[in-house]
Amino acid sequence: MQNNEMTDKDMYKGKDIKGQVQVAPGKEFKMDPEPIYDNKTHKGFGRLKDKVAIITGGDSGIGRAVALAYAKEGAKVVIVYNIADKDANDTKDVIEAYNGEVLLIKGDIGDGKFDKEIVEKTIREYGKLDILVNNAAEQHPQKNLEDITDEQLEKTFRTNIFSMFYLTKAALPYLKEGSVIINTSSVTAFAGHAELIDYSATKGAITTFTRSLALNLASKRIRVNQIAPGPIWTPLIPSTFDKQQVESFGESTPLKRPGQPVELAEAYVFLAADGSTYITGQTIHINGGQIVNG
Repeated sequence: MQNNEMTDKDMYKGKDIKGQVQVAPGKEFKMDPEPIYDNKTHKGFGRLKDKVAIITGGDSGIGRAVALAYAKEGAKVVIVYNIADKDANDTKDVIEAYNGEVLLIKGDIGDGKFDKEIVEKTIREYGKLDILVNNAAEQHPQKNLEDITDEQLEKTFRTNIFSMFYLTKAALPYLKEGSVIINTSSVTAFAGHAELIDYSATKGAITTFTRSLALNLASKRIRVNQIAPGPIWTPLIPSTFDKQQVESFGESTPLKRPGQPVELAEAYVFLAADGSTYITGQTIHINGGQIVNG
């Protein structure tokens, strides 16, 4: 694992991103430079003390940064991942180095039976559930709509949005007043993307799911919100885009660079903590300055 410092501001300029590509699914430990997921100057304030959180896709990218931030704030973290064993264990090691508690669960969240198992294992291990972060996703760029096969369409929807229905449904019997659900949407839900038509459609569905579920659960005092990231340097990028797209990744934003996973983590902490108790059904846009009015 590379030195993961936040203090070198030059690392945020994106200038060190090479035109690298990986075979999907991407691995964080193979990225150069490795995404920044840890603000080492921030040790946490106990804002999530004794909470239990499930985070899908918590092995790498945004999910890793969120899992670590939650652990620093005192939460017990359940990381759900599918394939990347080394990334998952690297994340576990980092969390435990901060004396955090973490449980790894491996499987396909597109399978409703597995989603029930996630919740069951969490309850067996920790006895409760307070926070659900639906974060895992996949994308497969295609130049034309005609190139999106039935298999790709179904797989993208099953991973990105069906899983949220399955896992949230399994979690609801254990959530109570004050519990929180946070979904990861995308800037593409609001601005679209010419080569990510099916992916963008799932993110639009997630946005409506978030707003509708927030209304549905308001009477139970369970809050539901979402984060809509812009271009963030995660394993999805070198494993789905070509070298030229990777090299220029994030340059079209007003800040002229991609974001780092650590730059989203605090928003997920805020939405899970007591400082946001009057916020539900809302979106926090973290996209380098793009105005989407959504």
